[in-house]
Amino acid sequence: MKETKYIFVTGGVASSLGKGIISSSIAKLLQARGYKVTIQKFDPYINIDPGTMNPYEHGECYVTVDGHEADLDLGHYERFLSIQTTKENNITTGRIYKSVIDKERRGDYLGKTIQVVPHITDEIKRNIKQLGSKYKFDFVITEIGGTVGDIESLPYMESIRQLKWELGNNALCVHLTYVPFLAAAKELKTKPTQHSVKELQSLGIQPDVLVLRSEHHLDANLRKKVALFCNVQEEAVVQSIDVPTIYEVPLKMQEQNLDKTILRKMGQPVEADPDLLPWRTFLARRNSATEEITIALVGKYVELQDAYKSILESLLQAATYNDRKLKIEYVQSETLTADNVEEKLAHVDGVVICPGFGARGIEGKFIAARYTRENDIPTLGICLGMQCMSIEFARNVLGYADANSVEINEKTPYNIIDIMEEQKSITNMGGTMRLGAFECVLTKGSKAFDAYKEEHIQERHRHRYEFNNQYRDAFEKAGMKCVGINPESDLVEIVEIPTLKWYMGVQFHPEYSSTVLKPHPLFLAFIKAAIDK
Repeated sequence: MKETKYIFVTGGVASSLGKGIISSSIAKLLQARGYKVTIQKFDPYINIDPGTMNPYEHGECYVTVDGHEADLDLGHYERFLSIQTTKENNITTGRIYKSVIDKERRGDYLGKTIQVVPHITDEIKRNIKQLGSKYKFDFVITEIGGTVGDIESLPYMESIRQLKWELGNNALCVHLTYVPFLAAAKELKTKPTQHSVKELQSLGIQPDVLVLRSEHHLDANLRKKVALFCNVQEEAVVQSIDVPTIYEVPLKMQEQNLDKTILRKMGQPVEADPDLLPWRTFLARRNSATEEITIALVGKYVELQDAYKSILESLLQAATYNDRKLKIEYVQSETLTADNVEEKLAHVDGVVICPGFGARGIEGKFIAARYTRENDIPTLGICLGMQCMSIEFARNVLGYADANSVEINEKTPYNIIDIMEEQKSITNMGGTMRLGAFECVLTKGSKAFDAYKEEHIQERHRHRYEFNNQYRDAFEKAGMKCVGINPESDLVEIVEIPTLKWYMGVQFHPEYSSTVLKPHPLFLAFIKAAIDK
């Protein structure tokens, strides 16, 4: 392909319909046909990135290899496509405005009055097009966060309108809407979709493809009606019905020829459907698994599953490749006590001590770490989870009763977890942690080495605090080994107790690197240990 094609995915009627999954599914189908594809997410909030946002506001904060804190949809993109995204794949209104204001302050606009149109829209268009021009992608799929009609989305919609006009056949709009079922009338209602499309048309954008999200099957007559009232070809109206797993969505879209419709509309040759055999094999293993594996997630955001989205998906993938059906039990660390820990954890096959920030719920994580250590339950601690495992070990094995992290208690006499040296002078909260991919060297013969089967690895980080090397010798002598070390900084990245079945804490976030077709080795090893238990 000589010119990059641009696909815009917008949403209407309601948020959280799954634009990220539809974007990922379209990308997967095009990628399977041999095209070079990427996806980017435009978020209409004024934060520079989601790094300073509470998970209750925005779910998980995903981290790219180049150290950008990003929207959780980038996790879907990477898991579906087995690609690595970067800072350029996630743009916020805050970044757009900051870039324009910085240019204005430098005098780049030569005294012009700075306006939403053309300056903000031009900056949006530049960010949309630079992925294609810089990296020579065949397709760039751009997902617009929020819902059509939101005041904060208007500059993005105007940018899409302009690009569709400028790019002609090389630009296409996929609009995702919701078709509700009214139980009292026992009817599916298309009027919300019609209003959503009219809202889009009023902004100068005619959708080329409609994806109708619904919990119920939409028959041909209903789709024909939507096509008629929305000025969309019948074959370009597809349904996205509820399925047991998000990984079935690409196959459902393929069954309805969504990729073929897009290729035809963009003037590309349409060949036979790719077989997606590895993808289908993964789903077949998932669907055929009958034996359950029960994993407890111990954290303070357990009532909000999006807060641990990548961990959940990594566990699901690892369970599938171990031919097990995953059962998750959520354990609120705030309410976990020495009195109820046995009731919560005694029956599970494995425990994940979740990442996070701050003091809330941390004592419950200490209790979980002690219980699983003393009862030899396979345990994986991630980031703060690893730090909690270390602090608990210091308190109850080394005898440092007041051991803590300086994040929790600045005056602790045993600062097992201390602030990183380069973090001490930082005052700004956003984008200032240890972020992105860093090297790690594993100790041969360790369980970590057995999982990775290589000595040199690279994993993504998101933290301000580190294991204090002053205590390393004491830990090692008492039985908790530091088996993963950063070769440049000498920071401890992995701790484990080799005498236990599987008890490991990692300072990094392995969940960011697990994909459907390449599950992460640590999660595979953890699930296998839980099965063996």
